[in-house]
Amino acid sequence: MTQAASGALAVTKAITRLAREDRGRLLSALIAKLGDFSLAEEALQDAMVSAVEHWGRSGIPASPQGWLLSVANRKAIDRIRKGRTQARIARDLVPLLDDEAREDNRENDRDMIPDERLRLIFTCCHPAIEQKSQVALTLRTLGGLSTCEIARAFLDQEATMGQRLSRAKAKIAAARIPFAVPDSGEWQERLNAVLCVIYLIFNAGYTAGPTHGRDLADEAIWLARILNRLRPGDPEIEGCLALMLLTDARRAARLSEAGATVALAEQDRTRWNRGMIGEGVALVETALARGRPGPYQIKAAIAACHCEGDHSDWLQIAALYGVLATYEPTPIVRLNAAVARAEAGALAAAIAELDALEDDLDAYQPFHAARAELARRAGNMDAARHAYRRAVELAPSPADAAFLEGRLDTLHQKEKAEPSAPPHPSFTGG
Repeated sequence: MTQAASGALAVTKAITRLAREDRGRLLSALIAKLGDFSLAEEALQDAMVSAVEHWGRSGIPASPQGWLLSVANRKAIDRIRKGRTQARIARDLVPLLDDEAREDNRENDRDMIPDERLRLIFTCCHPAIEQKSQVALTLRTLGGLSTCEIARAFLDQEATMGQRLSRAKAKIAAARIPFAVPDSGEWQERLNAVLCVIYLIFNAGYTAGPTHGRDLADEAIWLARILNRLRPGDPEIEGCLALMLLTDARRAARLSEAGATVALAEQDRTRWNRGMIGEGVALVETALARGRPGPYQIKAAIAACHCEGDHSDWLQIAALYGVLATYEPTPIVRLNAAVARAEAGALAAAIAELDALEDDLDAYQPFHAARAELARRAGNMDAARHAYRRAVELAPSPADAAFLEGRLDTLHQKEKAEPSAPPHPSFTGG
């Protein structure tokens, strides 16, 4: 490889790494100054394009992050001068020109770049923005995913996703959504919205796997780690991160060689990632010890009860679902609690609870999967077959459908009379 080619490769790798690791920090610093998502994103993109040329000629600077922020600031000034009226130019350029000298000093010092990502996360997840747009904007600004990657992940057209992102940015500007961390009075409610977005991203990735470009489950865990670093000591952030780690630790065992979902109780535990489980359990214990319990901590504790030891601790899991119901009194939590009670020995009571949930959860596939398994255990084969067929109809993935069809095929086999664990209601299996 020639020296020029080697240098070009080094520049490409450096910019790719920066786009992954520092884009969110650089973009949040620019948005904090410019007050404009689109202008900040365009200026940073301009700076990265300039970096390809300048770094290839002069070498990678001592602080590439500082160089990019300084150049992005100048690119923003250029865009304002070209695209705005004289009055707006005078108004918008004042803070940028005042900061330009300070930006020059930052070219050699990454540590001088303010980390505004906490403000960026809360802005992207503001309640005035529709939830799917919150997810898309978070992935775009914090994760650095392209519009095409986000569209593929959520089975949208790229143009449609681009319009969604544009509308979300316009909403922030039009509604004058503050680029700020909420105060103590709003903190918990706003934090729950942020954690919900991160967990939605995780679930999308965990269900689909790394088949659509970037693995969204990994992206969600990365986002939760950033949030945990920016706001250390918050037990619900720790709980959310722990929940994702404990769930993702089982990923290698959740599909059979044929591609069917494997029920949690039937998974090969030797394939679970014990390092992730250890980290997740430690996070749960730390969070609960703070004495401020919340729903993500409880869900993480439930996940830990599945992962520790050789078997799930169903008595403890049933008790934890009872606590979770006080925070989230939803039909899905009641379904999970009923399945846990069945596993702990209260089969008849669990079936009665599922019967009471039929109207609320008729379109929810895990309800029918759980109902089929409990009916099979009770010896009601007709009800079990009917419920399995309904679950297959509603299966969200071919893997889940294959798992349920396999369950249906074995109903007539008398050697299967000894019950096995029902599918975990969150995902049918893993």
